[in-house]
Amino acid sequence: MTQSGFIAVIDIGTSKIKGVVGRKNENGVFSILASNSIDSGNSIRRGMVYNIEQAGANIHKLIMMLENSLERRICKVYVSLSGQSLHTLEFNQMLHISSGMVTEGEIGRLRKSAERFQPELKRNYSIADVEYYIDDKPEPNPVGVTGSEIEAGFNLIVGRPNLLVNIEKSITAKTDLQIADYIVGPIGSAAIALNDEEKELGCAFLDFGAGTTTLSVYKGGILRRMVVIPFGGKNLTKDICALNFTENDAEQLKIKFGKAFESQDGPMFLSPFSSKPDVDLTELNKVIGMRLDEITANIREQIVLSGYEDQLGAGLIITGGASQLKNLDLYLTQKLKMPVRKASAKKTFINNSPELIHDPAFTQVLGMLLFGKDDCEMIKPETHEDDDGRTDKSSGSSGWFSGRNMKPMKKNKPHKEGKKPKQDKEEGGGFFSKVEGMFGGLFAEEDDED
Repeated sequence: MTQSGFIAVIDIGTSKIKGVVGRKNENGVFSILASNSIDSGNSIRRGMVYNIEQAGANIHKLIMMLENSLERRICKVYVSLSGQSLHTLEFNQMLHISSGMVTEGEIGRLRKSAERFQPELKRNYSIADVEYYIDDKPEPNPVGVTGSEIEAGFNLIVGRPNLLVNIEKSITAKTDLQIADYIVGPIGSAAIALNDEEKELGCAFLDFGAGTTTLSVYKGGILRRMVVIPFGGKNLTKDICALNFTENDAEQLKIKFGKAFESQDGPMFLSPFSSKPDVDLTELNKVIGMRLDEITANIREQIVLSGYEDQLGAGLIITGGASQLKNLDLYLTQKLKMPVRKASAKKTFINNSPELIHDPAFTQVLGMLLFGKDDCEMIKPETHEDDDGRTDKSSGSSGWFSGRNMKPMKKNKPHKEGKKPKQDKEEGGGFFSKVEGMFGGLFAEEDDED
């Protein structure tokens, strides 16, 4: 008997939009049922939807590709939340323990107060982590512990209030999909790439994307700081374009010949691209190095601002598509004076698809699976026979997948069976309040790329 039900996730990246469909077994391990990616074109900038029409068309095409692999329909998806304005914000709340022992109800009230918190000019998107203190003493499992007062220190993920607007327009308005919920991309990456020991000892986790680089600092098992640096692999590519190359050729040069760390001068080589001039490897890597120096300076500064600079016993862990630049780990070891480990999805969470597990570009989208709860499969419409023995298909289409290409049915002509679920009108599918949280003015929130 064929199993039904799965989790579908979409990672909206600056370079690629990735989709993965997986099914979780009773042990919490996923089997990947389908995966694919499509070029974002210029529809995504620094993790944010810039061209709604193009992004919607790309996501629509990606969903069709996944459905063709599955031979099943997808009715809802989990979507990544990213963008250069995202960062952590601390929120503390104290409560008197009325019965002398902490209860689930008191923990729930503390959490609701964090969910309702409305910082100025920002929006509260998620609770990343929480740390409890009972009578000023840390307590990881407070329920049932005696005391007179409990304090909760929440690390919230906040960002621009309008981050979800264009995502919703490109998905719900351009496809017939619901958004099951939003998942903060860097949180998904950390969940599937980091070990508990690394979070406990303390580590700096870097997710190198095409448009942004996200730094997350963990200590004592808790996320202490997260910030998005508005530079990524695409900036390296654009810098190489200054050597008189098209963006496509510059990207290929970066992948094939680029190095983050060069110990000696390189020779001249003949460009593999027709009608292009010879390029000096030393000059190529000098251009790459200059941009990396800028990114690394920002990383170093953010680690210092976290207050945990000398407490990161597990060092630096790097992942993401741009982390594949040759010798990047050696470069960062030298610049940041700490051990560096390359990371991708851990095998303990995925029992197949080794090509995805070992690809750091898929770390985030695979990590998002861990946060999916709702079944994303569309139930196939039932068929009925009339009195003459003829089969009536409530879908009304000639094939199972033809419906994805058709315009949505008008509301005054609904199907009697197999009716499509209503779109979820709640933004984010979870708690979301209005906001604040000035980011310290570290980075300008510009839409255009450098």
